[in-house]
Amino acid sequence: MKILITTDLFTTATNGVVTSIKNLREALQARGHEIRILTVSDNKESRKEDGVYYIKSMSVEFIYPEARVPLSYKNAYIDELIDWNPDVIHSQCELCSYQFALTIAEATGAPIVHTYHTMYEDYIGYVLPGKRFGKWLVKKLVKSRLKSADAIVVPTQKVENSLLDYGVDKKLFIVPSGISLDQHRGRVSEDEKRELRAKWGVAEKDLLLLYLGRMGTEKNIAELVRFFAKGLEKNPNMTFMIVGGGPERENLEKLTAELGVENKVVFTGMVPPTETHRYYQLGDVFVSASTSETQGLTYVEAMANGLPLLCRNDECLNDLIINGINGYTYVTEEEFLDALDSIAHNKEWRVQAGNRSADMANVYDKSEFALKLEKIYEEVCNSAFENKTEE
Repeated sequence: MKILITTDLFTTATNGVVTSIKNLREALQARGHEIRILTVSDNKESRKEDGVYYIKSMSVEFIYPEARVPLSYKNAYIDELIDWNPDVIHSQCELCSYQFALTIAEATGAPIVHTYHTMYEDYIGYVLPGKRFGKWLVKKLVKSRLKSADAIVVPTQKVENSLLDYGVDKKLFIVPSGISLDQHRGRVSEDEKRELRAKWGVAEKDLLLLYLGRMGTEKNIAELVRFFAKGLEKNPNMTFMIVGGGPERENLEKLTAELGVENKVVFTGMVPPTETHRYYQLGDVFVSASTSETQGLTYVEAMANGLPLLCRNDECLNDLIINGINGYTYVTEEEFLDALDSIAHNKEWRVQAGNRSADMANVYDKSEFALKLEKIYEEVCNSAFENKTEE
């Protein structure tokens, strides 16, 4: 099949959506499909590289960090993709690139499969004040935007429930996003771990809590810092490592100073994607307080690297964490601290839970992801053909 993937972000940022798209492209190509990607560029020039079409754009970071919009929706590359005549268009974002998908679909008759990745309710605060108004606006805009899609893919039941609440009446498929597990299946030696701990000043005897991901307000990392500081009162031999970048870093650094734990919290900044497995495996437990995830690929990556998890309870974790088996979920500070205390004093459980996490992560391999989407593509293409025949 000829499959066009449209996205607002591709190489201009690194996040769960971008990772998902890259894994999908690799897995679909391995199955013999021809893949092209249409996205916005990181500057005011259009270009084409390795099957990826970048449409000239400008920054709108005043709305959201790293956000960009096309300078024009008319471009020779759009005409080229129309002439290519894709069999199906897989849209990954509802904003700028979705308009490109609509234009190409109208010109070619290709059906649109759309993956809904982002819980906009958790991000609307970057643009508008008032949570209730923001939620109402998201419902209206999402329902209107997705009415032109032929099928919608969601990564979890949580997202499906949200779209049903919005009144979206399209066919929905739950397909967890796939990840490339090869990197995360390999194990880092104990010598490498010791060297990396020494690099960041982490004592060998310390239990290392690890967060890896974007530092935004929606990730609620401040809660983790506060709870960690409280946990130090009972278990002083702990360190909290925060791996990643984002607009909240300065505020979080100030918070650690206010709480007097700046010597126990390590900010590494961004690390290359090829290095993330080393940092995951440096940790003893992966922690997260986010409730804004649609699936949370970092959770799966942490699991594949053999980590138990301690995360704020959220619908997206229903199939990821089995309490007491491969980790714990919490709602209150007391629940967090009780679980942390148990984890800190039971090394045997940490090892067993980490092994169970690694086994559970296997179902999220990108090859399984591609196979499931391939079947959806075939279904919508067959339906589109039948509709044309009836006409």
